[in-house]
Amino acid sequence: MASAVRQVLRQVGGGGAAQHSLRMLMVGCPGSGKGTLSERIVKEFPVEHVTAGDILRRHIRDGTDIGLEAAKVIRAGRLMPDETMMELIHSELKMLGEKNWILDGFPRTLGQAELLTATLVAAEHPLSLVVNLVVPEEVILQRILDRWTHIPSGRVYNMSFNPPKCPGFDDITGEPLEKREDDNPETFKKRIAAFHEKTEPMISLFRSMSCPTDPSRPLVVDLAGSTSNEIWPKLQHVLRERFPYFT
Repeated sequence: MASAVRQVLRQVGGGGAAQHSLRMLMVGCPGSGKGTLSERIVKEFPVEHVTAGDILRRHIRDGTDIGLEAAKVIRAGRLMPDETMMELIHSELKMLGEKNWILDGFPRTLGQAELLTATLVAAEHPLSLVVNLVVPEEVILQRILDRWTHIPSGRVYNMSFNPPKCPGFDDITGEPLEKREDDNPETFKKRIAAFHEKTEPMISLFRSMSCPTDPSRPLVVDLAGSTSNEIWPKLQHVLRERFPYFT
C-alpha cells in the first residue's frame, strides 16, 4: 500500500507542489510540544486545530464505549488501534470541509499514515506539510513531570515555563489542576519505545512522498529545539514561506 500511496501523491502533487490549503501534520515524541505549537498556529493563522489526544480525552470524559477502551489502553502505555483512531479522525476532518487544518497526535503508525493519506488523496486534498519536532528526550521527560492539566478544557500548564497564576488551579475557571494518567516516567518510557518502533517508519514514508522535481519544498520539515519558544520562529518562517497568504 505504501508504494501505491507514494505514486498517487506524486501524481497529484505530493508535498512539493503549490497548495491552496494547509493540510498539516505535527509529529514528534510524546511531550515534544505538538499541542503548544499547534495552539500558537491557530492563534496567528487561519487554521483549525484537530488533536487526537483531545478527541480521546473527550470520549473518556463522556464515558463512551471508545472512551472506556481508550482509558484502558492509556493506563497500559499502549497506542489505540488504527481502525479506532481512523474512525475518530476521519469524522473530524470531514466536518472541516475546505478549511485549513493542522492535525497533531495522529497518525502515529505506518498503517494509520497510509489510511489517512489514502483518504486525503481520495478527497483531492493531499497533505501539504509534515512538521517533525526534534526535542531531546531528557528535556521532554522533565517537561512531562512538570506538566499539569485542567482536564475538562484540556488547558495545559508547566511549572517551569508556563505556570498557572495560582499554583494548582486553572487560570480561567479556578478549578483544580490534575496530572494526566500518562504523565509519569514509567508510561513515558513505554510511549517513547512505541514512538521509535511505530512512528519513525511513518515519518520515513512521508519523507519518500516529497515531490522529486522540487527538492527545495520537502513534505517533511524537521524543526529542532529544546523549547517551544525556540522552535516557534522556525515554524512561523516555514508556514509563511510555504503559504504566502498567511502573511
